[in-house]
Amino acid sequence: MKTLFTICLSLWMATGMLCAQEINCPEPDFIGEVVFVDPQTGETAKLEKQTVMLRSRVNATGIMFGIGKSTTKLVIEGPSAAVRLDGSKPIRLIVKAVDNHTDPLAIINIFRFESTKKQRLAETASVSSFGSVKSNKLDYVPFTGKKYGESSYLLTLDERKPGEYGITVQNPNNRDEKNVIVATFAIE
Repeated sequence: MKTLFTICLSLWMATGMLCAQEINCPEPDFIGEVVFVDPQTGETAKLEKQTVMLRSRVNATGIMFGIGKSTTKLVIEGPSAAVRLDGSKPIRLIVKAVDNHTDPLAIINIFRFESTKKQRLAETASVSSFGSVKSNKLDYVPFTGKKYGESSYLLTLDERKPGEYGITVQNPNNRDEKNVIVATFAIE
């Protein structure tokens, strides 16, 4: 019985220390900023933000014969993100939003990029000449989220496969956003 009590007390204290570390981490300064939080040390690292370009392409067959498809992709110059995370450990992120009253799954997207030697790409939509439209084709990464601070969310990634990733935060009160800003990171 004493051993069971000691184990329970140890687990409770470890959970309490982890929570204390999370509470001591400040929220990011601006909407759309993302901070990685190391759950073991409590140290943080701000993810770099990139403005993406949208690129649409139609293959030559589609132009000449009316068959084929058109694709639209998000493009970020540079083959890799500066912030590299260890996929063998839990990945927790603090994401600043307008407020934290909305379900984070509705306004935060975490997705995987395809990486080339010069850039990172993520296909958002494709349309075939036969009317087949596939929109929202991003390779989404599942996560769980909870409120954090005044207007942020604490996210935990459910999958941690190696690769290049991006995070976007939408403002649910303003659907006319001009630029797409992506916070980027990589999992090794």
